[in-house]
Amino acid sequence: MTRDFADARLFADAQRYALEYLAASGERSVFPTPEAIAALSAFDETLPDGTGDAHDVLAMLHRIGSPATVNQIGGRYFGFVNGSVVPVALAAKQMASAWDQNAATYASSPLCSRLEGVVEGWLRELFGLPAETVAGFVSGSSIATFSGLAAARYRLLERLGWDVNERGLRESPPLRIVTGDQAHASVAKAINLLGFGQACVERVPTDDQGRLRIDRLPSLDDRTILILQAGNVCTGSFDPIAAAVARAREASAWTHVDGAFGLWAAASPRLADLTKGIEHAHSLSADAHKTLNTPYDNGVVLCRDREALAEAMKFAGAYLPTNEHRNGMAYTPEMSRRSRVVEQWATMRYLGRQGMDDLVGGLHERAVQFGEELTAAGFRVLNDVVFNQVLVACDDDSTTTATLAAVQSSGVCWCGGTTWEGRPAIRISVSSWVTTAEDVTRCVAAFKAARALSPSPNPSLKEGGG
Repeated sequence: MTRDFADARLFADAQRYALEYLAASGERSVFPTPEAIAALSAFDETLPDGTGDAHDVLAMLHRIGSPATVNQIGGRYFGFVNGSVVPVALAAKQMASAWDQNAATYASSPLCSRLEGVVEGWLRELFGLPAETVAGFVSGSSIATFSGLAAARYRLLERLGWDVNERGLRESPPLRIVTGDQAHASVAKAINLLGFGQACVERVPTDDQGRLRIDRLPSLDDRTILILQAGNVCTGSFDPIAAAVARAREASAWTHVDGAFGLWAAASPRLADLTKGIEHAHSLSADAHKTLNTPYDNGVVLCRDREALAEAMKFAGAYLPTNEHRNGMAYTPEMSRRSRVVEQWATMRYLGRQGMDDLVGGLHERAVQFGEELTAAGFRVLNDVVFNQVLVACDDDSTTTATLAAVQSSGVCWCGGTTWEGRPAIRISVSSWVTTAEDVTRCVAAFKAARALSPSPNPSLKEGGG
């Protein structure tokens, strides 16, 4: 294997395959064809006995793997709020892969330690957060939410005289969790992982856009963790953050904002009003690999209570360094971590304030265009398009379901399905910087063609709307 490090041809092959893939991303089928998926059976082989040829391994991965990928780096993938990737960030990831740094501590990577500190400062500035806010760089917002709620658990119990690190949860003072009934599934997952259980969650009714109803918010107290949402996964709507945080501050409750994709609205002055009040939250979670279009996996937890986050993530070991430098694992569940901050630094350094405004604001513009063109085509847009989400349906449920299936198999674009107010709907998440106005118009044409193919109890549906 040592000779492979010096084999320039091996890494040239990898680069050539990657460039071939990127060059074809504009017109490749958005979802892999049935033939490409069937070809994946070639990977179902017994583990070889001996060491193989590195060139053959790469060639097989490209030949069979590349055609079977979901083309989310293009401009017509609208499923699961999956962003594309800013080219410089992808290039930075390739460089960082060669470095193969462990971002756990300053001693294992002074570079990552320094870049984490730099990006932490940029994020504080971008989101308008207090100077004491610390950032932990994690895999995604699921772990970021887990980390923020772990910090909340530590601090609220500590105020009640209970050291959860020492005494655990058994017989601990009970805590309350209050959140909207449209909270994302990752919030429920974090609650379960932290040992609270769903029975202790008080769910607040939401309005027709999925926003927590402030008039139905119960009384809060110093045993309460209030979880708010910046960006409903179906409608893109934002909870009334400023008003809810003010209520929480009065009661000495802890507030966490789940802003997986929506927190980045703060990067665009034209959308920043959506995030008013986040500066007063105790913790926040976000995914850079969604709205900011960094490579996967790039999540961040932000916490204004540095001690609470560090205590919740506490580690110890005689061999572990303690010094004045930033040791990133103090703010994350993981110890060993890849150098994901390199990609986030490269993205933010390249885009700058204006570039981030253009990217985030551009997603909103394309979403608004989607809503307008789909409405003109006779589809029903079910939400107010306040950010990057568009929720759409046909005039009857069976046509909606059939249209979604036809769109997904068309290869032109790919959207997800959901249930909204008890009925099926199509969910369009505009998350790629690559998406153009022409892409949107082409996708709307695909929607119309898909609807025309769908069996419908009302034949006029096949003809309606341009």
